[in-house]
Amino acid sequence: MADRAGYIAGQTSRYLLSLFIIVTLIFLIPRMMPGDPFVSLLGEEVYYRSPELVAELRAQYGLDRPLPEQYISYLQNLMQGNFGYSFHYSQPVWDVIAYKMKWTLVLLIPSVFFGAIFGIVAGSLAGWRRVSGMDTGITSLFLFVYSMPHYWLAMLFVLIFAFYLGIFPLSGITVGGLDGWQKLRDVLWHMALPVFVLTLFGAAYNYFIIRSSVIQVSGEGFVLTAQAKGLKERDVLFCHVLRNAMLPLVTVIALDFGFMVSGALLVEIVFSWGGMGTLVYDAVMARDYPLLHGSFLVIALCVLAANFMADVIYAVIDPRVRGG
Repeated sequence: MADRAGYIAGQTSRYLLSLFIIVTLIFLIPRMMPGDPFVSLLGEEVYYRSPELVAELRAQYGLDRPLPEQYISYLQNLMQGNFGYSFHYSQPVWDVIAYKMKWTLVLLIPSVFFGAIFGIVAGSLAGWRRVSGMDTGITSLFLFVYSMPHYWLAMLFVLIFAFYLGIFPLSGITVGGLDGWQKLRDVLWHMALPVFVLTLFGAAYNYFIIRSSVIQVSGEGFVLTAQAKGLKERDVLFCHVLRNAMLPLVTVIALDFGFMVSGALLVEIVFSWGGMGTLVYDAVMARDYPLLHGSFLVIALCVLAANFMADVIYAVIDPRVRGG
C-alpha cells in the first residue's frame, strides 16, 4: 500500500507539472499567431475605419493590458472555473464546448471500443500464427492504414462512398427536421463513415501492440506446459497467452484515446461533423482566444486524465511498475 500510494503521488505531481506547462502554452501560442481577433468579429471595413471601436473592444476583453497581466488574469479565471466568453459564438466558452464535446464523444467512444476489439482479435491471431500467410496479409493491411494520415483516409472514404457511390451522406450530423427513432437512425447513418475511419486507425495501433505482446508471451514456459497438457490451440491462445499479453492494453487504450482525440479533430473537419474539430477550426480562423484556450485545455485534460488512469490501473495490476 505504501509503494502504491508513493507511486500515485509521484505520478500526480508529474501530471500537475505537465498540466501547468500545457496551460501556459495554451495561453501563449494563440497570441503568437498572426492576425487580430477583431478583424473577423467586426469585418475588415469596420476594423480599419473604426480604431476607437477596436480599442474599446480590446479594453473590454482585457487585451490592451501587458501580457503578464493577461496571463495572471487567465490563471485566476481558470482557478474559478471561468473559461471566458467566445468572440465568435457570442456565448460563454463552456456552453459552446459542452455542446460540441458530446458530438466528439459520440465518435470517440465507439471508435475506441471497436478499435480495441478488432485490434486484439487480429493481433492475437497474427501473433500466434506469426510468419504465416494470415500474419503477412493482416500486418500489411494494418501497416498501410497506420502509415496514412487520418484526414487523407477520411477524404478517400468521402470521395468513394459518399460522392461517387452515394451510400453515405457527404457531411453533417443529421439532415434536420427529424425526431425520435428517425433522428437516431439518421445520426447513425451520418456517423458511420467517420467512426469506421477512426476505428481502422485505432485497430491498427492496437494490432501491432497486441501482436508483439502475444509473440513475446508465446515463448514463455507456461504456454509450452498448456500445450503439453493437450489443450486446444484456441484455449491456449485466448485463455493463457492473451490473458498475460493483455497487460499493455491498459496503457494502449489510454494512448488510443489521446491519439483518437487529436485524429478525430481532423476527421471531423473532413466530414463537417459538428464536434470539437470544427469548433477548433472555427476558433483558429476567428482568432477567438478564449475559445481556443478552453478547447485545447479540455482536450489536454481528457488526454492527461486517460493517461493518469492508465498509470494508476497498470500499477495496481502489475506490482513491478510501482516497485520499480
